[in-house]
Amino acid sequence: MKQLLASAALAALLAGATPVLAETPEDQLIVAFNMNNVLTLDPAAITGGETVQILNNVYDALVELDPETHELMPRLAESWEIAPDNASVKFTLREGATFASGNPVTAEDVAYSFRRALTLGQAQASKLASRGYDPAQADSYFVAEDPRTFVLNIPQPDDPRLLMMLLAEAGYGSILDSKLVQENETDGDMGQAWLLNNSAGSGAYALNQWRANEFVILTRNDAFWGDAPTMTRVLMRHLPESQTQRLGIEQGDFDVAFSLAAPDLKALEANPEITVESVPSAGFYYLAVSMKDERYANPKVREALRYLIDYDGINNAIMPYFGVKRQRGINSFVFAAMPDPGYALDVEKAKSLLAEAGFPDGFETTLRVISTQEFLDSATAIQGTLAQAGIKAEIITGDGGQIYGAMRERSFELLVGRGGGGQQPHPDSNLRAMAYNPDNADEAQLTNFQNWRTSFYDEKLNGMIEAALIQSDYDTQVKAYEDIQNYLENDTVMSILPFSERVVTAAFRNDVEGVVVDPWVNRFEDVVKTR
Repeated sequence: MKQLLASAALAALLAGATPVLAETPEDQLIVAFNMNNVLTLDPAAITGGETVQILNNVYDALVELDPETHELMPRLAESWEIAPDNASVKFTLREGATFASGNPVTAEDVAYSFRRALTLGQAQASKLASRGYDPAQADSYFVAEDPRTFVLNIPQPDDPRLLMMLLAEAGYGSILDSKLVQENETDGDMGQAWLLNNSAGSGAYALNQWRANEFVILTRNDAFWGDAPTMTRVLMRHLPESQTQRLGIEQGDFDVAFSLAAPDLKALEANPEITVESVPSAGFYYLAVSMKDERYANPKVREALRYLIDYDGINNAIMPYFGVKRQRGINSFVFAAMPDPGYALDVEKAKSLLAEAGFPDGFETTLRVISTQEFLDSATAIQGTLAQAGIKAEIITGDGGQIYGAMRERSFELLVGRGGGGQQPHPDSNLRAMAYNPDNADEAQLTNFQNWRTSFYDEKLNGMIEAALIQSDYDTQVKAYEDIQNYLENDTVMSILPFSERVVTAAFRNDVEGVVVDPWVNRFEDVVKTR
């Protein structure tokens, strides 16, 4: 009878009707989120955090990141050993792990998975290519020494821990059942057509059904090597409207809602039956300047801008659920991250700096921003404080393609945006995005480097970032990253000025425990209901 009722509840939820039960089934998790960006479930081709959120539950990686400490933890690999020269990492796989198919997890499956992602050359291959991996040499990079020993060879000077952090993420880090995938190949496609709608993982759940922009159903993998999840099934519903998610979680139709707007989150915080939780995530909200504009090429002008941002006002009034105050371009949860330098709105100091730069009366400029509320409100607040020092900024709004397109074309003056790496809890992830620029020429087209977009180039800074990455001694590496942060505050003024660290927010019923809010590390295997 319980299974019949549970099935009826799921059918009602899928149909969009009021469920039969007053609450969700005890052993099934009902999740609301936005899956507009979920275009495929093939790990080699996925993009976006929403797809990562699904596949984290279906596929295992060699290692995982602890959601609280961001430390590397064993997953399919029970241990690993980094070579003294940092040129390779040897992983020992846990004994007895199997895929959902029943096939054993072997080092050859690991090697196959990485070779496949690199060889196919789809979305996830770029992340391996950025670390020097060449498809033509895939066999030499990914080596199965024996069924339980996998060796990752590193093609260029790098930090093995950063590579391991990369491989903790679903996508290029997902380990596939090579036998099952090869059995479902069509015309040598390496299983691409089949993996669009099927799974071949060893995670706590297996893909039962996916309907694009409707729902995903995951069922418990009884062959899972870890403790059996309490939830036998997970239903992830596509509900892009925030108010629909809010109403559903208030009525008990959903256990968790991941895509809520600020007004609905604020309303839910007042509900004693619901918990709203925010956690730091990758990247920042920032004010950027173009160094192609001779005014902003002047370091005194950029320094003045540091004191024309109302950090407390913006973060207290605008950024709840979106960000928390952060003034350094390294995420707060990353090792070697230093406390903020403590900048505050100081109009008189800014005026003095502008006078030194030759602009005692300020000047006119443009400020680009996308139309999304927290961006536009932040830009409006910055417009107001700039005006107090005589800088008259005309706000230009548009969609992401228009606003960030102008930045990629290096054709802007001021811009309020969001970005800055940080998907991996390593300083290099932020610095490569925010501070590194190996070639400042227009024809270089290094659009992935936000510092290139702003035309900021500092040869010494580039060298410091490159040297810190390959430092093998941990304490020495931490000191090197601290030196970089001090250099960015005391010896130069960046063209990208962070004012808020991004956070992600979710709401869940109080009888649901074990929810991980950050989609990049989210897994449902530890979720329980306390009823």
